[in-house]
Amino acid sequence: MVAASACLLGYNCRYDGKSKKSPVVFKQIPAERILPICPEQLGGLTTPRDPSELVGGDGFDVLDGNARVVNIYGIDNTKTFIDGAYAALNQIKAHNIKFCFLKDKSPSCGVGTGGMTGVAAALLIRQGIKIEEIS
Repeated sequence: MVAASACLLGYNCRYDGKSKKSPVVFKQIPAERILPICPEQLGGLTTPRDPSELVGGDGFDVLDGNARVVNIYGIDNTKTFIDGAYAALNQIKAHNIKFCFLKDKSPSCGVGTGGMTGVAAALLIRQGIKIEEIS
């Protein structure tokens, strides 16, 4: 079993209320073997929601208390993003998952695109979960 960003699986959970369904994930793994995760929703954010960005560093820095996650109106969503990352990790661990497909360019799930790793991705990497980033 693997985990994947829910938006890659066709769930309308992105900040804009849309999905980014990716055939790449389904070509590699049967749907019944994929755990959908959306760290932002797991943290308590609604869909749709105002877009957020990492400020002052990447997801590793957020986890270490050295950066923040702020939406376009300046509202600090750092705690929500951290809570969602841990909720996703707990689900992944409960299923003994060691590999995730994550959405690129996301303050939660991105893995280094544009030099920024998202909060959930950083936490999963620290826990030894292997990640493949999907656009």
